[in-house]
Amino acid sequence: MKAVGYRHSLPIDHAESLLDLDLPRPEPDGRDLLVRVKAVSVNPVDFKVRLRAEPPAGEVKVLGFDASGIVEAVGPDCTLFKVGDAVWYAGDIRRPGTNAEFHLVDERIVGRKPASLDFAVAAALPLTTITAWELLFDRLEVKRQGGADASLLVIGGAGGVGSILIQLARRLTRLTVIATASRPESRDWCLKLGAHHVVNHTDEMAGAIKALDAAPVRYVAALTHTDRHWRAIAEIVAPQGKVALIDDPEPIDVRLLKQKSVSLHWELMFTRSMFETADMAAQGRLLGEAADLIDRGELVSTAAESLGTINAENLKRAHALLESGRTIGKITLAGF
Repeated sequence: MKAVGYRHSLPIDHAESLLDLDLPRPEPDGRDLLVRVKAVSVNPVDFKVRLRAEPPAGEVKVLGFDASGIVEAVGPDCTLFKVGDAVWYAGDIRRPGTNAEFHLVDERIVGRKPASLDFAVAAALPLTTITAWELLFDRLEVKRQGGADASLLVIGGAGGVGSILIQLARRLTRLTVIATASRPESRDWCLKLGAHHVVNHTDEMAGAIKALDAAPVRYVAALTHTDRHWRAIAEIVAPQGKVALIDDPEPIDVRLLKQKSVSLHWELMFTRSMFETADMAAQGRLLGEAADLIDRGELVSTAAESLGTINAENLKRAHALLESGRTIGKITLAGF
């Protein structure tokens, strides 16, 4: 089968940073689905793994997490899906990735693809939707239709996770949503997705938020450059509030949260699959609920740019764009 991977961790402009490969087709066992991949999207975790995870000598590593496709075969213990089903999912960081014609994935972290979206547009969503959903409802513990007296600050609102988080908060809670963005186009993107207010995180963020006519910031989603914004976050967050992180910041001084009794939470959407937690199937269920929201027109895809077919050249372009830190929404690729 066709696939894209690498043999050595290299800068993206190196000729062998990503390679077109021909690999054996895998076979499903247990609760695995074998999915014929129709489309993928690219996330920051892709280039972070590429730069940090050197394959063993003589081996290759295939990246990719987001995918949409058709179930080609099922393992003997599968009960949730059948051959021919259209699915979407975000994979398992321990296993070979989705940048391949065929891919194995545990059915518990898979959802039905939204019927109203084509495969490429759907592929933009699983990883960021799971991350935003878990961050909002599991980590920050916001209640459905709750939060009428509180604001949620989304730092990096125009990125993949921020773009979904803004929508979920607007559709499923009563929170006031304050997003941050540094460019006119990213500000417009956040407003289009439903943010009540947008402030520039490169300016004096704390002062700008205090000047808003908005409810107290009881919840903070720190999605990017948390170390740079940490003092502002500690100043902005309300007493007894909650802060959730998804990035990999330089060391931060958590003591700044003590006087306000603010709690700090991490969100990593791979935790459930990595440790096969008892609630692992919650990811499949939330993807199903998100598909319903999309098919009812209550959530929209954050697909922003298509780079063509799934090959090494196009994936190099995608990685380079993500590494620039200036993307809006999600980058997708479809077909081989």
